[in-house]
Order: sequence, then C-alpha cells, then structure tokens
Amino acid sequence: MSIRVLIVEDEALIRWSLRQKFEERGYRVTEAENGALGLAAADGTLFDLIVLDFKLPDMTGLDILRKLRESDNDSVFIMMTAYSTIESAVEAIKLGAYDYVSKPFQMEHLLFVVDKALETTKLRREIRELKRSLESQFGTSTIIGQDASMLRLMEMITQVARTGVSTVFLRGETGTGKDLVAREIHQQSERAPRPFVNITCTALSETLLESELFGHERGAFTDAKQQKKGLFEMADGGTVFLDEIGDMPAALQAKLLRFLEERKFRRVGGTREIGVDVRVIAATNRDIEKAIEDGKFRSDLLYRLNVVTIDLPPLRSRGNDVRLLAQHFAQRFAHEFKKVVGGFDAAAYEVLEGYTWPGNVRELKNVIERAVLLCRAEQVGAADIVLGKSDQRSAEFDFDHFNLPAAGFDFEKIRRLERNLLQQALDRTHRNQSQAAKMLNLSRDRLRYRLQKHGLI
Repeated sequence: MSIRVLIVEDEALIRWSLRQKFEERGYRVTEAENGALGLAAADGTLFDLIVLDFKLPDMTGLDILRKLRESDNDSVFIMMTAYSTIESAVEAIKLGAYDYVSKPFQMEHLLFVVDKALETTKLRREIRELKRSLESQFGTSTIIGQDASMLRLMEMITQVARTGVSTVFLRGETGTGKDLVAREIHQQSERAPRPFVNITCTALSETLLESELFGHERGAFTDAKQQKKGLFEMADGGTVFLDEIGDMPAALQAKLLRFLEERKFRRVGGTREIGVDVRVIAATNRDIEKAIEDGKFRSDLLYRLNVVTIDLPPLRSRGNDVRLLAQHFAQRFAHEFKKVVGGFDAAAYEVLEGYTWPGNVRELKNVIERAVLLCRAEQVGAADIVLGKSDQRSAEFDFDHFNLPAAGFDFEKIRRLERNLLQQALDRTHRNQSQAAKMLNLSRDRLRYRLQKHGLI
C-alpha cells in the first residue's frame, strides 16, 4: 500500500518541490494551499504524513494540528516555518507534532525527518492492529468474574479510571490480582498511551529502591557513574504501581509522602526540584492499621494513600467464579501445552469448590496449570488436582518422630530439600534476602551462608 502525504503550504514553489521528491519515492500526494483546504482534505482521507506550514493565510499550522488531534487523527505531523521560535516549537511538540523544521530547509534533512516520522506511523498502526487482535481474542479486560463483588469491583475500576484522582490504594490478600486491577485502571484511563511502571517495594534494598523511584545524579554514591532518571520521572503522564507498599522502609515512606503531597522530588544526590504528573497506585496485603500500631508504617502516609481505596475480594467469597476461572485457565493452558482438555468432571469441580484458596487466584492458576499438564484424559479429574499444603487434609510432617529406616538414609536428599526451600524463599520474595531470611526463620547471615553453600548467590 502506497504512503499518503498531505502538504499544507501556501507557497506554490515549496509545494511543487516537495511533491516532486515525494512522488519520486512513490508517495501519493495531496496539496492544500491554506488551512481550510487542508482540514477538508484530512476530513475524508487517512494520511500517513501531514506536512504543515506554520503561517498560513487563514490560520496557523498549530490551529490545524490542534483540530486534527481533537478529531483523533493519528497521522504523523511535521511542522515547517520561517518564523522559528522556541515557544512555537515547544507548542507544536506538545500538540503532537513529530518534529519541527525551519525554513529554508535542506531537502536531505527534511527527507531524513520524513523517514523517521513514517517509521513512527507504521509502528503506531501495527500496535493498534495488534491491540485490536488481542481484544478480539481475549476481550478488553484482563479481569474475569461474574460474582456480585467482582461486578462492583469492575464498576469501581471504571469510575476511578475516568477521574483525575492521582492516588489509588488497593487492599487485598496475596494472589487476589492487585497488579491486574492497577493495569486495568491505567488502560481504561486517558493515561493509557503513557507508561505503566510496576515496582515491588520489597524487591530492592532501601538505597536501590530510592534510586529506582527518584533516580540519582552522577557521583551520588559509589556505583553512580552517570545520571539516571527514576521511575517517577520516566512515567511522567502515566501510572506508577507500587506493590507491597506496606513493607516500604520507613525513611523512604517519608520521601514518598512528600512526593504525593507536592508531586515534586529530587534525584538522589541532586538539588533541583523535578515536577511530574503521574497517577500512583499503591497496593498491600498487610494489615496496615496493625503496621501503624507497631510503628512500621506512617499514619500520615496512609491518610494520603486513602484518597480512593479499593478492596479486592478473596476468591473464597466469589461463589461460582472458582469454576469460571478454572475453565478459563484450563482453556489457556490446554492451548499452551497443545493438549485436548475439554474441562473438568463433576468430582474435580467438587474438589475445587470445596477448598478455601488461601493463595487466591494465583494459587488456583498454578493448580490448574499442573492439572492440565499432567492430565491424561480429555477432562481434568479430581486425581489430577493436587493442592499440596493447601490440601488441608494432610497434617504437618512430624520431624521429632521420624525413624531412621533400617537400610539407612541418603543425606543428599536433605541437601536437595534445603536448596529447594532456599530457592522457593528467594522466588517468593523476589530475591530480597531480608524477607527470605524472615520466611525461613533464619538470620540474614545464616541465610547468606546457606545460599553460598548451595551456589545460589
């Protein structure tokens, strides 16, 4: 398909020279000698590129750019002018122009800019088509549920997404889908074209987390060999999701509070105030009120986060959603594993619906993945569903009364078990050694010793 270009320029000689060069490249060119004719041409045709003169007889190029952007025109724009000023250039870029070329221009330079601009158009439309394809396959929402509590949740997401509220607080047990809710709020909002940045507050040490959020200046600390922008700065205009905020270090809580109040921050080692426009979505599975009583979380930060609070329901209170989600995951994993699995038999549903799911949707997903993988029939049966510790039917192993078998015992199994438990703790805490040590009831030094012994660090 040939590239379509609209030239809006009142000087006939410039229009002619541009038409010659563009047609040599095989482009289909339309000309307009004033703003009204340009708007009329763009109203009925989708152009890949629109080249605009800044000063036209009846209006400015900025006027045209503004009107076409308001009509959701996704062409890429290049502005030309003999009246170049910093202010007009900045305004053009803010309104969505790809670039700004001053007259008189070198044709080679303009064609270079055109090539780059058309790459942007191609990528933008490929992404749009991919998004449409994914939506047609999987629907527009990643959240699945028909229970009344989930319908209320989805209604709340839509209401919050469409408002200008800058802070949202998600509360719910582990595995309830707080990250999906955060992404859904972002996708349904006007911020969707801008970045969505996700960071887990327990995944990094206090120093590294501060640097990740706010950035740092060169020389701010030993390894700061160059300036680095933080996630708040990089997500300007978009959304920052702070997961497990209940475990954020106290010193960093104070800095986050200041940012939420002023929407300004300083990079680590910096002196300049940087202002950004981001929506902050924070999430926790902790009892925050208890954390405040224990002096581990700031009450003023909670008040600031509590502008809009969304509580996510646990899976055990969602009725038939267990069956609905199980069917969804089974279909997904059957496709992924290239297996013919048509669903669940009655006994399997009885097992799934009789369980309390302490790990919520995340646990259900993992159980169904394993069941589909190991299933040998065309339906998942009760025997295929392994709930592990979550089974609630097996007592904890009694280590104090373990009898050494007469044939002896292979201590290599103990070594493998220890390594496996260490790896699980690292995975569950995103390799945060302090959290992993706490999970295993070890000191951090004892944990590091064992990690080194097993070659895990």
